[in-house]
Amino acid sequence: MSTPDPLPGPRLFSGFLLMATATAAIGGFLFGYDTAVINGANSYLKAHMSLNPAQEGMAGASAILGCIPGAMVAGFLSDRFGRRRMLFLCAILYAASGLLSAIPRTFEQFLVARFASGLGIGASSMICPVYIAEIAPGKWRGRLGSLFQLGIVTGIFLTLFINKLIQSLGNDAWNTTTGWRWMLGMEVVPALVFVALLFTVPESPRWLVQKAREGEARDILSRLGGAGNAETELAAIRAANREEKGELSELFTSAYFKPLLIAVVLMAGSQFCGINAIIYYSSKIFESAGLVKNAAFTSTVWIGLVNLLFTFVAIAFVDNAGRRPLLLIGTAVQTLALALVSWMFHTQQNGLPLLFCIMAFTGAFAMAMGPIPWIMCSEIFPNKVRGRAMSIATFTIWSSCYVVAQTFPMLNDSKAIGPVVTFCMYGVVSLLTFTFVLFAVPETKGRTLEEIESSWKAGSRGA
Repeated sequence: MSTPDPLPGPRLFSGFLLMATATAAIGGFLFGYDTAVINGANSYLKAHMSLNPAQEGMAGASAILGCIPGAMVAGFLSDRFGRRRMLFLCAILYAASGLLSAIPRTFEQFLVARFASGLGIGASSMICPVYIAEIAPGKWRGRLGSLFQLGIVTGIFLTLFINKLIQSLGNDAWNTTTGWRWMLGMEVVPALVFVALLFTVPESPRWLVQKAREGEARDILSRLGGAGNAETELAAIRAANREEKGELSELFTSAYFKPLLIAVVLMAGSQFCGINAIIYYSSKIFESAGLVKNAAFTSTVWIGLVNLLFTFVAIAFVDNAGRRPLLLIGTAVQTLALALVSWMFHTQQNGLPLLFCIMAFTGAFAMAMGPIPWIMCSEIFPNKVRGRAMSIATFTIWSSCYVVAQTFPMLNDSKAIGPVVTFCMYGVVSLLTFTFVLFAVPETKGRTLEEIESSWKAGSRGA
């Protein structure tokens, strides 16, 4: 006969908890892989299908266009059918898209396949952080939530080498007919691994309580953090649920308008600082600064490595130092680094100084504005509408991402604007984000989701 934990607090990582969060992080890996793979395949796809510039742009943007409706509907569906079922759907979308993107007969079929991939990215970018937040004890929620961002940057980084490896298997003619298909089709492998592992993870206990399935929720919470912790968590979840109607309109009341504003500003700020101008167009940026093609690719690899390594800084410090200090340090360094990048383009400097400044920007982003908006958005909303509220947040980030991806080439190539003004604008966004965090964003480290929720209500009453 087992005995309950002597202390009500959560245990150190249980294997069950780590397995569940690591599985959700594979959704982040697929997100990163799918985001980056098109960059290696695009030039060969263009040659194979004889695409004009407008069609080439559509090939790159088709997945992003799928992200927007994917994010919008996933919240409602996950609130209704559960987080785990929606993760299964995302995994199936990734696998189907990887296969269909590799075997299209026409350009239109390719666009449909990539749009389906975007649906999976948009949905998983909403559901994975929410799922991790709802199963993780408050003490460890930040670093466990950072695993999702680690999955994204790992996917982006490894895809550079997967694309390069596949390209090396043949000449340009082979890559034009076949290589790009393997680049896109390889996504099926991690997608099927994701499907298999999802059979081993539980449903969100908070969602189960909302559906009057407390017995199942208690069993899962006990496996995640111990029996004593399970009863404490259940009591807090019940109390919070009694005060919520579960209607999206609650987000626009005085109690919850502030968390909604925080979510929208952080998500928009994470994109309009220009990070995806770097991720999508780093080779173009370095070539425009005078580097040859091979040197530009090497610089891109260094940026990917920095993006990966500095995500571990967030994992190490987000639950100790807290969300706010990392955000303030990160956005301050972003502002300085982007100002220097703008100045270097103005003075026509390139090489190592430019690479160092872009790496500094990327590292600052990776330790703060990369993971923390996902973490905070997944923990600041009421239980009953968390899924739908996250849909608003992810709609914001993907809409902003699309704007940046579409406007950067035009801004960068414009004689009137160019890289000097473009990176200066990104720096201003980072400065405005720093100011917003300084005056409007509270600390959430170490608090349960229900404690965070009650703090908004107390604030609205002037407490």
